[in-house]
Amino acid sequence: MRKIMLSIFAIVLITNMASAQKNETKKMTMKNELDSISYFLGNEIGNYYRTNDINLNTDLFMQGMVDAINNSSKLDAETKEKIMAMFQQQQQQKANKQLEMTKEAGRKFLEENKKNPDVKTTASGLQYKIIKSSDGVSPNASDKVNVHYHGTLIDGTVFDSSVERGETITFGLNQVIKGWTEGLQLMKTGEKFIFYIPSELGYGDRAASAQLPGGSTLIFEVELFEVNP
Repeated sequence: MRKIMLSIFAIVLITNMASAQKNETKKMTMKNELDSISYFLGNEIGNYYRTNDINLNTDLFMQGMVDAINNSSKLDAETKEKIMAMFQQQQQQKANKQLEMTKEAGRKFLEENKKNPDVKTTASGLQYKIIKSSDGVSPNASDKVNVHYHGTLIDGTVFDSSVERGETITFGLNQVIKGWTEGLQLMKTGEKFIFYIPSELGYGDRAASAQLPGGSTLIFEVELFEVNP
């Protein structure tokens, strides 16, 4: 479905750009639904390439799409395969570089963070700070817990927050990332901690969402309300 949509975006973009090139001085206006949809779809394909950090020679990009529509490609099948392999290699190298940069930034953050006398570090590398203490009960790894949490990256970007949604969440401690499984067992009901979770105790090298890139160090402020077997 995504490939079909991108193909539609490309065709619409070609139409829009071809029209713009014929009359560059004419101010573009959207007078009806067709105009609005056409601009929207063209804008979407532009955003796709921009957000995926794909650099293009726009003239050749447009010519390639026009040639494909006219069934007059200048590339044979063998050449296409070689170019695709080269493109995929470039994208993988770019992704690997970004992953290492993200992980290195996390390592530096944690090294500096552990100098804080209020921050404790476990044998696994998990760091935590106690915000509010209590004499409640602690969960076991097989228990279910009810919590509020607020998750950010080290630059402050919020990627998930039950606090912002205004609703606590209940889950089994054996169903979450390693940092949570370990960290919540250090807490007692009624307590609030901040956890600083290295990527290997979080989501590892995989991107969990668009807001949460692979290799990310995670920061969670967590308040524990209930423990149930």
